[in-house]
Amino acid sequence: MQEVLNYINSNRENYIEELKEFLKIESISSDPEKKSELTRCSEFVKDKFHQMGLDNIQVLNTEGHPIVFAEKIVDPNKPTILIYGHYDVQPVDPLDLWTSPPFQADIRDEKIWARGATDDKGQVFTHFKSIEAFFKTSTELPVNVKFIIEGEEEIGSPSLVKTVAANKDLLKCDAVVISDTSMYDEKTPSITYSLRGLAYFQIEITGPNRDLHSGTFGGAVMNPIQALCDLINGMKDKNGHITIPGFYDDVLKLTKKEREGFKRLKFNEKAYKKDLGVKELFGEKGFTTLERTGARPTFELNGIWGGFTGQGAKTVLPSKAYAKFSMRLVPNQTPKKVEKLIQAYLKKAVPKSVNYKVEALHGGEPALTPIDGFAIQSAARAMKTAFGKEPIFTREGGSIPIVVDFGRILKAPVVLMGFGLSSENLHSPNEHFDLNNFQKGILCSALFMNEFSQA
Repeated sequence: MQEVLNYINSNRENYIEELKEFLKIESISSDPEKKSELTRCSEFVKDKFHQMGLDNIQVLNTEGHPIVFAEKIVDPNKPTILIYGHYDVQPVDPLDLWTSPPFQADIRDEKIWARGATDDKGQVFTHFKSIEAFFKTSTELPVNVKFIIEGEEEIGSPSLVKTVAANKDLLKCDAVVISDTSMYDEKTPSITYSLRGLAYFQIEITGPNRDLHSGTFGGAVMNPIQALCDLINGMKDKNGHITIPGFYDDVLKLTKKEREGFKRLKFNEKAYKKDLGVKELFGEKGFTTLERTGARPTFELNGIWGGFTGQGAKTVLPSKAYAKFSMRLVPNQTPKKVEKLIQAYLKKAVPKSVNYKVEALHGGEPALTPIDGFAIQSAARAMKTAFGKEPIFTREGGSIPIVVDFGRILKAPVVLMGFGLSSENLHSPNEHFDLNNFQKGILCSALFMNEFSQA
Protein backbone atom coordinates (compact mmCIF):
# COMPACT_ATOMS: atom_id res chain seq x y z
CA MET A 1 0.00 0.00 0.00
CA GLN A 2 2.84 2.39 0.77
CA GLU A 3 4.09 2.04 -2.80
CA VAL A 4 0.71 3.21 -4.06
CA LEU A 5 0.76 6.25 -1.76
CA ASN A 6 4.32 7.10 -2.81
CA TYR A 7 3.32 6.90 -6.47
CA ILE A 8 0.40 9.26 -5.87
CA ASN A 9 2.62 11.78 -4.08
CA SER A 10 5.22 11.70 -6.87
CA ASN A 11 2.69 12.36 -9.64
CA ARG A 12 0.98 15.47 -8.31
CA GLU A 13 1.94 17.69 -11.28
CA ASN A 14 0.86 15.07 -13.82
CA TYR A 15 -2.54 14.82 -12.12
CA ILE A 16 -3.00 18.58 -12.28
CA GLU A 17 -2.20 18.70 -16.00
CA GLU A 18 -4.70 15.92 -16.70
CA LEU A 19 -7.35 17.67 -14.61
CA LYS A 20 -6.80 20.82 -16.69
CA GLU A 21 -7.75 18.94 -19.85
CA PHE A 22 -10.89 17.62 -18.17
CA LEU A 23 -11.90 21.13 -17.05
CA LYS A 24 -11.37 22.70 -20.47
CA ILE A 25 -14.34 20.78 -21.90
CA GLU A 26 -17.43 23.02 -21.87
CA SER A 27 -19.87 20.34 -20.67
CA ILE A 28 -22.83 22.55 -19.68
CA SER A 29 -25.74 20.11 -19.57
CA SER A 30 -28.47 22.78 -19.53
CA ASP A 31 -27.31 24.33 -22.82
CA PRO A 32 -28.55 22.49 -25.95
CA GLU A 33 -25.77 24.12 -27.97
CA LYS A 34 -23.18 22.30 -25.83
CA LYS A 35 -24.45 18.81 -26.64
CA SER A 36 -21.29 17.98 -28.62
CA GLU A 37 -19.19 19.09 -25.64
CA LEU A 38 -21.11 16.68 -23.39
CA THR A 39 -20.37 13.87 -25.84
CA ARG A 40 -16.74 14.95 -25.99
CA CYS A 41 -16.55 14.91 -22.19
CA SER A 42 -18.04 11.42 -21.97
CA GLU A 43 -15.39 10.28 -24.46
CA PHE A 44 -12.72 11.83 -22.24
CA VAL A 45 -14.03 9.75 -19.31
CA LYS A 46 -14.08 6.59 -21.44
CA ASP A 47 -10.50 7.21 -22.59
CA LYS A 48 -9.37 7.64 -18.98
CA PHE A 49 -11.03 4.37 -18.03
CA HIS A 50 -9.18 2.62 -20.86
CA GLN A 51 -5.88 4.19 -19.77
CA MET A 52 -6.53 3.13 -16.17
CA GLY A 53 -6.96 -0.49 -17.22
CA LEU A 54 -10.63 -0.89 -16.34
CA ASP A 55 -12.86 -3.48 -17.99
CA ASN A 56 -16.39 -3.63 -19.43
CA ILE A 57 -16.32 0.03 -20.40
CA GLN A 58 -19.64 1.02 -21.92
CA VAL A 59 -22.11 3.81 -22.43
CA LEU A 60 -25.45 3.07 -20.80
CA ASN A 61 -28.28 4.10 -23.09
CA THR A 62 -30.33 7.16 -22.10
CA GLU A 63 -32.53 9.71 -23.82
CA GLY A 64 -30.18 12.43 -22.61
CA HIS A 65 -26.44 12.84 -22.18
CA PRO A 66 -24.22 9.73 -22.00
CA ILE A 67 -23.70 7.75 -18.80
CA VAL A 68 -20.33 5.98 -18.73
CA PHE A 69 -19.79 2.71 -16.87
CA ALA A 70 -16.60 0.75 -16.18
CA GLU A 71 -15.44 -1.84 -13.69
CA LYS A 72 -12.56 -3.93 -12.41
CA ILE A 73 -13.54 -7.19 -10.73
CA VAL A 74 -10.37 -8.57 -9.18
CA ASP A 75 -12.04 -11.21 -7.04
CA PRO A 76 -15.80 -11.94 -6.73
CA ASN A 77 -15.25 -12.69 -3.05
CA LYS A 78 -13.95 -9.21 -2.33
CA PRO A 79 -16.27 -6.31 -1.45
CA THR A 80 -17.32 -4.04 -4.30
CA ILE A 81 -17.35 -0.24 -4.36
CA LEU A 82 -19.43 1.75 -6.84
CA ILE A 83 -18.09 5.26 -7.45
CA TYR A 84 -20.57 7.83 -8.75
CA GLY A 85 -19.82 11.28 -10.14
CA HIS A 86 -20.83 13.67 -12.90
CA TYR A 87 -18.94 15.34 -15.72
CA ASP A 88 -21.52 18.01 -16.54
CA VAL A 89 -21.22 21.52 -15.13
CA GLN A 90 -23.31 24.60 -14.37
CA PRO A 91 -23.66 27.54 -16.79
CA VAL A 92 -20.98 30.23 -16.40
CA ASP A 93 -23.14 33.38 -16.27
CA PRO A 94 -22.40 36.15 -15.53
CA LEU A 95 -19.25 35.81 -17.60
CA ASP A 96 -17.89 39.28 -16.80
CA LEU A 97 -17.44 38.34 -13.12
CA TRP A 98 -14.83 35.67 -13.90
CA THR A 99 -11.23 36.69 -13.24
CA SER A 100 -10.03 34.22 -15.89
CA PRO A 101 -12.04 32.43 -18.61
CA PRO A 102 -14.19 29.71 -17.02
CA PHE A 103 -12.83 26.90 -19.20
CA GLN A 104 -9.19 27.97 -19.25
CA ALA A 105 -8.28 26.13 -16.01
CA ASP A 106 -5.79 28.59 -14.54
CA ILE A 107 -3.57 27.82 -11.54
CA ARG A 108 -3.37 30.58 -8.93
CA ASP A 109 -2.68 30.53 -5.20
CA GLU A 110 -2.41 26.71 -5.09
CA LYS A 111 -5.92 26.44 -6.57
CA ILE A 112 -7.27 25.51 -9.98
CA TRP A 113 -9.87 27.95 -11.32
CA ALA A 114 -12.50 26.71 -13.78
CA ARG A 115 -16.15 25.79 -14.05
CA GLY A 116 -16.48 22.25 -12.70
CA ALA A 117 -13.25 22.42 -10.69
CA THR A 118 -14.90 21.45 -7.42
CA ASP A 119 -18.36 20.45 -8.74
CA ASP A 120 -17.66 17.76 -9.74
CA LYS A 121 -14.83 17.09 -12.17
CA GLY A 122 -12.01 17.77 -9.72
CA GLN A 123 -13.54 15.67 -6.97
CA VAL A 124 -14.47 12.64 -9.09
CA PHE A 125 -11.03 12.75 -10.75
CA THR A 126 -9.47 11.92 -7.37
CA HIS A 127 -10.91 8.40 -7.69
CA PHE A 128 -9.68 8.02 -11.26
CA LYS A 129 -6.14 8.73 -10.16
CA SER A 130 -6.19 6.67 -6.96
CA ILE A 131 -7.29 3.52 -8.78
CA GLU A 132 -4.83 4.15 -11.56
CA ALA A 133 -2.03 4.24 -8.95
CA PHE A 134 -2.72 0.61 -8.02
CA PHE A 135 -2.31 -0.48 -11.63
CA LYS A 136 0.77 1.67 -12.21
CA THR A 137 2.51 0.11 -9.22
CA SER A 138 1.36 -3.44 -10.09
CA THR A 139 -0.52 -3.54 -6.79
CA GLU A 140 -3.69 -5.58 -6.75
CA LEU A 141 -6.81 -3.58 -5.97
CA PRO A 142 -7.99 -4.48 -2.46
CA VAL A 143 -11.63 -4.26 -3.60
CA ASN A 144 -13.66 -4.60 -6.76
CA VAL A 145 -14.42 -1.22 -8.31
CA LYS A 146 -17.25 0.04 -10.51
CA PHE A 147 -17.82 3.52 -11.92
CA ILE A 148 -20.99 5.24 -13.07
CA ILE A 149 -20.34 8.78 -14.34
CA GLU A 150 -23.25 10.82 -15.70
CA GLY A 151 -23.73 14.05 -17.63
CA GLU A 152 -27.05 15.33 -16.30
CA GLU A 153 -26.61 15.96 -12.56
CA GLU A 154 -26.84 19.73 -12.94
CA ILE A 155 -30.27 19.40 -14.60
CA GLY A 156 -31.69 16.99 -12.03
CA SER A 157 -30.37 13.65 -13.38
CA PRO A 158 -33.52 12.88 -15.43
CA SER A 159 -32.03 9.72 -16.98
CA LEU A 160 -30.10 8.32 -14.04
CA VAL A 161 -32.72 6.68 -11.82
CA LYS A 162 -34.21 4.78 -14.75
CA THR A 163 -30.72 3.71 -15.84
CA VAL A 164 -29.75 2.51 -12.36
CA ALA A 165 -33.00 0.57 -11.98
CA ALA A 166 -32.52 -1.07 -15.40
CA ASN A 167 -28.93 -2.04 -14.59
CA LYS A 168 -29.09 -2.92 -10.89
CA ASP A 169 -27.34 -6.27 -11.43
CA LEU A 170 -24.52 -4.58 -13.34
CA LEU A 171 -24.23 -1.96 -10.59
CA LYS A 172 -24.52 -4.36 -7.65
CA CYS A 173 -22.14 -3.31 -4.89
CA ASP A 174 -21.47 -3.23 -1.16
CA ALA A 175 -21.13 0.56 -0.91
CA VAL A 176 -21.57 3.64 -3.10
CA VAL A 177 -18.96 6.40 -2.85
CA ILE A 178 -19.74 9.96 -3.91
CA SER A 179 -17.31 12.87 -3.77
CA ASP A 180 -19.56 15.82 -4.56
CA THR A 181 -19.87 17.46 -1.13
CA SER A 182 -17.82 19.89 0.92
CA MET A 183 -15.50 19.68 3.90
CA TYR A 184 -16.36 21.85 6.88
CA ASP A 185 -13.35 24.09 6.21
CA GLU A 186 -9.90 23.91 4.62
CA LYS A 187 -8.38 22.37 7.75
CA THR A 188 -11.21 20.06 8.78
CA PRO A 189 -11.98 16.90 6.78
CA SER A 190 -15.67 16.02 6.87
CA ILE A 191 -18.05 13.23 6.03
CA THR A 192 -21.58 14.23 5.14
CA TYR A 193 -24.26 12.01 6.66
CA SER A 194 -27.30 13.96 5.53
CA LEU A 195 -28.35 15.90 2.43
CA ARG A 196 -31.33 18.16 1.97
CA GLY A 197 -33.81 17.34 -0.77
CA LEU A 198 -35.19 19.73 -3.35
CA ALA A 199 -38.52 20.83 -4.80
CA TYR A 200 -38.14 23.31 -7.68
CA PHE A 201 -41.00 25.21 -9.35
CA GLN A 202 -41.79 27.78 -11.99
CA ILE A 203 -44.92 29.92 -11.81
CA GLU A 204 -46.56 31.98 -14.53
CA ILE A 205 -49.05 34.71 -13.68
CA THR A 206 -51.28 36.08 -16.47
CA GLY A 207 -53.36 39.21 -16.20
CA PRO A 208 -54.72 41.03 -19.28
CA ASN A 209 -54.52 39.28 -22.65
CA ARG A 210 -51.79 41.62 -23.88
CA ASP A 211 -49.28 44.17 -22.58
CA LEU A 212 -51.06 47.45 -21.81
CA HIS A 213 -50.19 51.15 -21.64
CA SER A 214 -49.71 51.80 -17.91
CA GLY A 215 -51.21 55.28 -18.19
CA THR A 216 -54.34 54.28 -20.07
CA PHE A 217 -55.01 51.08 -18.13
CA GLY A 218 -53.09 51.56 -14.88
CA GLY A 219 -55.43 51.40 -11.89
CA ALA A 220 -58.03 49.36 -13.76
CA VAL A 221 -56.46 45.87 -13.85
CA MET A 222 -54.20 43.86 -11.58
CA ASN A 223 -50.55 43.99 -12.57
CA PRO A 224 -49.26 40.38 -12.83
CA ILE A 225 -45.88 41.40 -11.39
CA GLN A 226 -47.60 42.88 -8.35
CA ALA A 227 -49.74 39.77 -7.93
CA LEU A 228 -46.66 37.56 -8.21
CA CYS A 229 -44.76 39.60 -5.63
CA ASP A 230 -47.69 39.43 -3.22
CA LEU A 231 -47.91 35.63 -3.60
CA ILE A 232 -44.21 35.12 -3.03
CA ASN A 233 -44.16 37.51 -0.08
CA GLY A 234 -46.94 35.48 1.50
CA MET A 235 -44.90 32.28 1.49
CA LYS A 236 -42.36 33.39 4.12
CA ASP A 237 -42.62 35.79 7.05
CA LYS A 238 -40.17 38.30 8.53
CA ASN A 239 -38.78 35.63 10.89
CA GLY A 240 -37.78 33.36 8.00
CA HIS A 241 -40.66 30.99 8.78
CA ILE A 242 -42.30 29.39 5.74
CA THR A 243 -46.02 30.11 5.96
CA ILE A 244 -47.36 27.59 3.44
CA PRO A 245 -49.92 25.57 5.47
CA GLY A 246 -48.67 22.10 6.39
CA PHE A 247 -45.11 22.73 5.21
CA TYR A 248 -43.46 21.75 8.51
CA ASP A 249 -45.77 18.83 9.34
CA ASP A 250 -43.30 16.13 8.24
CA VAL A 251 -40.03 17.82 9.22
CA LEU A 252 -37.80 15.52 11.28
CA LYS A 253 -36.72 17.56 14.28
CA LEU A 254 -33.09 17.87 15.28
CA THR A 255 -32.12 15.81 18.28
CA LYS A 256 -30.37 17.35 21.28
CA LYS A 257 -27.22 15.43 20.35
CA GLU A 258 -27.29 16.82 16.81
CA ARG A 259 -27.73 20.39 18.01
CA GLU A 260 -24.83 19.94 20.42
CA GLY A 261 -22.76 18.64 17.50
CA PHE A 262 -23.44 21.82 15.52
CA LYS A 263 -22.31 23.92 18.49
CA ARG A 264 -19.01 22.02 18.72
CA LEU A 265 -18.12 23.12 15.18
CA LYS A 266 -17.38 26.62 16.52
CA PHE A 267 -18.82 28.42 13.52
CA ASN A 268 -17.27 31.86 12.89
CA GLU A 269 -20.26 34.00 11.94
CA LYS A 270 -18.19 37.17 11.61
CA ALA A 271 -15.85 35.57 9.04
CA TYR A 272 -18.85 34.07 7.25
CA LYS A 273 -20.47 37.50 6.82
CA LYS A 274 -17.19 39.03 5.67
CA ASP A 275 -16.68 36.31 3.06
CA LEU A 276 -20.18 36.87 1.68
CA GLY A 277 -19.96 40.65 1.82
CA VAL A 278 -23.09 41.08 3.96
CA LYS A 279 -23.59 43.05 7.15
CA GLU A 280 -26.26 40.83 8.65
CA LEU A 281 -27.46 37.24 8.25
CA PHE A 282 -31.09 36.23 7.86
CA GLY A 283 -32.83 32.93 8.45
CA GLU A 284 -35.41 31.00 10.39
CA LYS A 285 -35.68 32.37 13.91
CA GLY A 286 -34.69 29.99 16.70
CA PHE A 287 -31.95 28.18 14.79
CA THR A 288 -28.24 28.78 14.27
CA THR A 289 -26.75 29.48 10.84
CA LEU A 290 -25.32 25.96 10.53
CA GLU A 291 -28.66 24.43 11.51
CA ARG A 292 -30.45 26.60 8.96
CA THR A 293 -28.09 25.70 6.11
CA GLY A 294 -27.76 22.00 6.84
CA ALA A 295 -30.75 20.73 8.75
CA ARG A 296 -33.75 23.00 8.24
CA PRO A 297 -36.00 23.39 5.19
CA THR A 298 -35.91 26.59 3.14
CA PHE A 299 -37.87 28.63 0.61
CA GLU A 300 -35.83 30.66 -1.86
CA LEU A 301 -36.76 32.79 -4.86
CA ASN A 302 -34.33 31.81 -7.66
CA GLY A 303 -35.42 34.17 -10.43
CA ILE A 304 -38.17 36.64 -11.30
CA TRP A 305 -39.03 38.41 -14.55
CA GLY A 306 -41.78 40.11 -16.53
CA GLY A 307 -42.64 43.34 -18.30
CA PHE A 308 -40.01 45.65 -19.73
CA THR A 309 -36.41 45.11 -18.57
CA GLY A 310 -34.44 46.78 -21.37
CA GLN A 311 -32.55 50.07 -21.38
CA GLY A 312 -34.49 53.28 -20.86
CA ALA A 313 -38.17 53.59 -20.02
CA LYS A 314 -41.26 51.88 -21.38
CA THR A 315 -44.47 52.46 -19.45
CA VAL A 316 -45.95 49.02 -19.83
CA LEU A 317 -48.42 47.09 -17.72
CA PRO A 318 -47.34 43.52 -18.56
CA SER A 319 -49.58 40.65 -19.51
CA LYS A 320 -47.41 38.06 -17.76
CA ALA A 321 -44.94 37.64 -14.91
CA TYR A 322 -42.79 34.65 -13.99
CA ALA A 323 -40.74 33.33 -11.12
CA LYS A 324 -38.66 30.31 -10.27
CA PHE A 325 -38.54 29.22 -6.64
CA SER A 326 -37.23 26.25 -4.73
CA MET A 327 -37.47 24.56 -1.36
CA ARG A 328 -34.67 22.61 0.26
CA LEU A 329 -36.23 19.70 2.11
CA VAL A 330 -35.11 17.77 5.18
CA PRO A 331 -35.69 14.13 6.22
CA ASN A 332 -39.32 12.97 6.07
CA GLN A 333 -40.32 15.69 3.57
CA THR A 334 -40.92 14.71 -0.07
CA PRO A 335 -41.13 16.79 -3.28
CA LYS A 336 -44.53 15.27 -4.13
CA LYS A 337 -46.03 16.27 -0.79
CA VAL A 338 -44.58 19.78 -1.07
CA GLU A 339 -45.98 20.14 -4.59
CA LYS A 340 -49.47 19.35 -3.25
CA LEU A 341 -49.02 21.96 -0.52
CA ILE A 342 -47.93 24.56 -3.10
CA GLN A 343 -50.93 23.81 -5.30
CA ALA A 344 -53.30 24.07 -2.33
CA TYR A 345 -51.76 27.37 -1.23
CA LEU A 346 -51.95 28.95 -4.69
CA LYS A 347 -55.52 27.80 -5.23
CA LYS A 348 -56.57 29.87 -2.22
CA ALA A 349 -54.06 32.73 -2.45
CA VAL A 350 -54.12 33.72 -6.14
CA PRO A 351 -56.58 36.60 -6.67
CA LYS A 352 -59.39 36.21 -9.22
CA SER A 353 -57.97 39.17 -11.13
CA VAL A 354 -55.19 36.96 -12.58
CA ASN A 355 -54.70 33.38 -13.74
CA TYR A 356 -51.76 31.18 -12.84
CA LYS A 357 -49.89 28.07 -13.90
CA VAL A 358 -47.30 26.38 -11.72
CA GLU A 359 -44.94 23.65 -12.92
CA ALA A 360 -42.71 21.35 -10.86
CA LEU A 361 -39.40 21.39 -12.75
CA HIS A 362 -37.49 18.80 -10.74
CA GLY A 363 -36.92 17.54 -7.24
CA GLY A 364 -35.21 15.03 -5.03
CA GLU A 365 -35.74 13.49 -1.64
CA PRO A 366 -33.51 14.23 1.37
CA ALA A 367 -31.02 11.61 2.55
CA LEU A 368 -29.92 10.53 6.03
CA THR A 369 -27.24 7.86 6.57
CA PRO A 370 -26.34 6.27 9.94
CA ILE A 371 -22.77 7.23 10.82
CA ASP A 372 -21.90 3.98 12.59
CA GLY A 373 -21.92 1.84 9.41
CA PHE A 374 -18.69 0.10 8.29
CA ALA A 375 -18.47 2.03 5.00
CA ILE A 376 -18.68 5.45 6.67
CA GLN A 377 -16.30 4.42 9.43
CA SER A 378 -13.84 3.17 6.77
CA ALA A 379 -14.05 6.58 5.12
CA ALA A 380 -13.43 8.27 8.47
CA ARG A 381 -10.26 6.23 9.04
CA ALA A 382 -9.04 6.97 5.51
CA MET A 383 -9.66 10.69 5.93
CA LYS A 384 -7.84 10.78 9.23
CA THR A 385 -4.75 9.23 7.64
CA ALA A 386 -4.85 11.36 4.48
CA PHE A 387 -5.53 14.69 6.19
CA GLY A 388 -3.78 14.01 9.49
CA LYS A 389 -6.88 14.99 11.43
CA GLU A 390 -10.00 13.27 12.72
CA PRO A 391 -12.92 14.06 10.38
CA ILE A 392 -16.20 15.46 11.61
CA PHE A 393 -19.68 14.36 10.55
CA THR A 394 -21.82 17.10 9.03
CA ARG A 395 -25.10 17.78 7.29
CA GLU A 396 -24.96 19.29 3.81
CA GLY A 397 -27.43 21.93 2.70
CA GLY A 398 -27.29 20.97 -0.97
CA SER A 399 -29.03 18.13 -2.75
CA ILE A 400 -27.85 15.04 -4.61
CA PRO A 401 -31.15 13.35 -5.50
CA ILE A 402 -29.56 10.08 -6.62
CA VAL A 403 -28.28 9.34 -3.10
CA VAL A 404 -31.71 8.16 -1.96
CA ASP A 405 -32.23 6.20 -5.17
CA PHE A 406 -28.88 4.40 -4.88
CA GLY A 407 -29.79 3.26 -1.40
CA ARG A 408 -33.30 2.23 -2.43
CA ILE A 409 -32.41 0.41 -5.68
CA LEU A 410 -28.99 -1.06 -4.90
CA LYS A 411 -29.59 -1.68 -1.17
CA ALA A 412 -26.13 -0.32 -0.40
CA PRO A 413 -24.93 2.40 2.00
CA VAL A 414 -23.85 5.68 0.42
CA VAL A 415 -20.64 7.35 1.59
CA LEU A 416 -20.45 11.09 0.95
CA MET A 417 -16.71 11.70 1.10
CA GLY A 418 -16.18 15.20 -0.27
CA PHE A 419 -12.93 17.12 -0.70
CA GLY A 420 -14.24 20.50 -1.83
CA LEU A 421 -15.11 23.59 0.17
CA SER A 422 -18.39 25.49 0.25
CA SER A 423 -16.38 28.68 -0.30
CA GLU A 424 -15.05 27.48 -3.67
CA ASN A 425 -17.82 29.19 -5.66
CA LEU A 426 -19.54 26.11 -7.02
CA HIS A 427 -22.44 27.37 -9.20
CA SER A 428 -20.90 30.89 -9.15
CA PRO A 429 -18.24 32.78 -11.11
CA ASN A 430 -14.62 31.99 -10.21
CA GLU A 431 -15.24 28.38 -9.18
CA HIS A 432 -12.03 26.76 -7.97
CA PHE A 433 -10.59 23.73 -6.16
CA ASP A 434 -7.79 23.65 -3.61
CA LEU A 435 -5.00 21.58 -5.15
CA ASN A 436 -3.77 20.39 -1.76
CA ASN A 437 -7.20 18.93 -1.07
CA PHE A 438 -7.25 17.48 -4.58
CA GLN A 439 -4.01 15.62 -3.78
CA LYS A 440 -5.21 14.51 -0.35
CA GLY A 441 -8.43 13.35 -1.94
CA ILE A 442 -6.51 10.98 -4.20
CA LEU A 443 -4.66 9.59 -1.19
CA CYS A 444 -7.91 9.30 0.76
CA SER A 445 -9.60 7.39 -2.05
CA ALA A 446 -6.79 4.83 -2.14
CA LEU A 447 -6.77 4.50 1.65
CA PHE A 448 -10.55 4.07 1.72
CA MET A 449 -10.38 1.11 -0.63
CA ASN A 450 -7.78 -0.50 1.58
CA GLU A 451 -9.87 0.13 4.71
CA PHE A 452 -13.10 -1.11 3.15
CA SER A 453 -11.42 -4.30 1.93
CA GLN A 454 -11.64 -5.53 5.54
CA ALA A 455 -15.45 -5.58 5.37
